[in-house]
Amino acid sequence: MNFLEAWGESAYTSVGFFWMALWAFALGYLISSLIQTGITRAQMQRTMGSDGPRAMALGTFFGFISSSCSFAALSMTRALFQKGAGLAPSMAFMLASTNLVIELGIVIALFLSWQFVVGEYVGGLLLIGFCWLFIRITRPKQLIETVRQGFENERGSASERDASWRKALGTVAGWRTIGQTYVMEWKMVWKDVLIGFTVAGVIAAFVPDAFFQTLFIGSGESGQPGFGATLLQTIVGPVAAFFTFIGSMGNIPLAALLFGQGVTFAGVMAFIFSDLVVWPVLRINAEYYGWKLALFILAMLLCGLVLVSLLMHYCLLAFGLLPEPGSVNVVDREFFELNYGFFLNMLFLAGSAALAWLWWLGRDTSSNTDKEPSSRSTADLLSLVLVAISVCWLIGGLAVHGVLQ
Repeated sequence: MNFLEAWGESAYTSVGFFWMALWAFALGYLISSLIQTGITRAQMQRTMGSDGPRAMALGTFFGFISSSCSFAALSMTRALFQKGAGLAPSMAFMLASTNLVIELGIVIALFLSWQFVVGEYVGGLLLIGFCWLFIRITRPKQLIETVRQGFENERGSASERDASWRKALGTVAGWRTIGQTYVMEWKMVWKDVLIGFTVAGVIAAFVPDAFFQTLFIGSGESGQPGFGATLLQTIVGPVAAFFTFIGSMGNIPLAALLFGQGVTFAGVMAFIFSDLVVWPVLRINAEYYGWKLALFILAMLLCGLVLVSLLMHYCLLAFGLLPEPGSVNVVDREFFELNYGFFLNMLFLAGSAALAWLWWLGRDTSSNTDKEPSSRSTADLLSLVLVAISVCWLIGGLAVHGVLQ
């Protein structure tokens, strides 16, 4: 494959990955907008305001029935935490919405094996339990209070927007507020989404498979590697995910590729669990909560996913149920099939257009809330440069792909 062919394939893959996840993005941001508009702070404090077992169970259940998209999970988690939910239940919601949803288990079963489905669900619950204990032991009360004070300052006069579901869904003004919140959610993360999916396509098209075998020391060898090699692969899993991030649904084909090349069960599970510890997610969390709490969450999740992946690996090994590395072959996937995903995307594109229209009608032209700040940080400027490069790369690559087909 020459450069032009790889360029076209890269752009096509990036767009295809996003097309696969589009409906999940829209669903997640819609749910987040409904939560922020229709649930009052007092209601959220009553249901998930503590870190007790009931609040943790509710957070896990709400995550289970929500979207499986990592970016959407971040947005919904922020909405819950901002409304008064405890940090631990909020983390339970985030982890459940990316690890315990039904559609993710189906995709894992198609690309990998039933052992990975068990690892995803049981491991997801163990990861939630680990985060609960981590927060209770470290007790970052001052850190949480600082973030909540920042939320209070942001709310300002917006506190009167707290309303009942009847008012939010039963009036035009309520739907305008939902539309405004929906558009705001997209505006906060679209740059990271664009850059992340573009990089994923570049990795898929240009990085040879042998690179990952070299990265995961001990992969491809016959028999089960020792504890040292398994531990190293489990630690490298989040590193590999950092360079191949495409979300909790999109990284499953790449996880199957890694397992087919001989990476251990623990290494692959760590890779799958790592959709919430990569740079785009860290940057969004820093935007939401500030860098201190974002780094606290990063350290907590990294420790938890390594421990849980190793635990699941050796539990399956003890019962003789551990799948053999290299036993999976990845089948090429058609992104733009006329399937349920296509119709869901069409449905949510229409809904997004309607919400954007409501936002346009309800926007305050005299307000400066939607205007860009007069001064930008170095990170913002770098992000804009990467956005411009990504747009040019995708447009050029799609044009090349169309010519070569």
